[in-house]
Amino acid sequence: MEIERKYLLGEIPEGLNLNDKHSISQGYISNNPVVRIRKYDDEYILTIKSRGLIERIEIEKPLSYQEFSELSTMVRGNLIEKDRYKIPLDDGYTLELDVFHGIYEGLIIAEIEYESIEKAESYKAPGYLYCDVSEYPEYQNSSLSTMSPDEIRELLEKSRRLTS
Repeated sequence: MEIERKYLLGEIPEGLNLNDKHSISQGYISNNPVVRIRKYDDEYILTIKSRGLIERIEIEKPLSYQEFSELSTMVRGNLIEKDRYKIPLDDGYTLELDVFHGIYEGLIIAEIEYESIEKAESYKAPGYLYCDVSEYPEYQNSSLSTMSPDEIRELLEKSRRLTS
């Protein structure tokens, strides 16, 4: 089970520890259910997710490079490229800060995973995470992957308005 909240940022806050950086490239074979393939640094992963925004079932399996390459031919929509920074927070949680590249340049989304819905709902996020987009489906990566260039431009403009 995956339980997470997503936050939209206009910029990377000063003072964050950005030493733990990972390069991600991912594509979607299906959006219902979500079937994703991901290159995470030098690892290849198949992920299947149930429907939902804050809480959903998530199953991950490792792939070989050959399996990843073969599945890549089935990817539909936009490829998502981003750098992920894993940032330990003082309260024991880890902030995953995604800085998007390519057609999504300028988009910055942070996620925190929780062990229960109750913790996700009661958690007091750091002040720079004031723009909670957990229940905005357009900020899910699977939704991003299906957007047209015009929809991406609109989303980036909306994101700037929400974070200014």
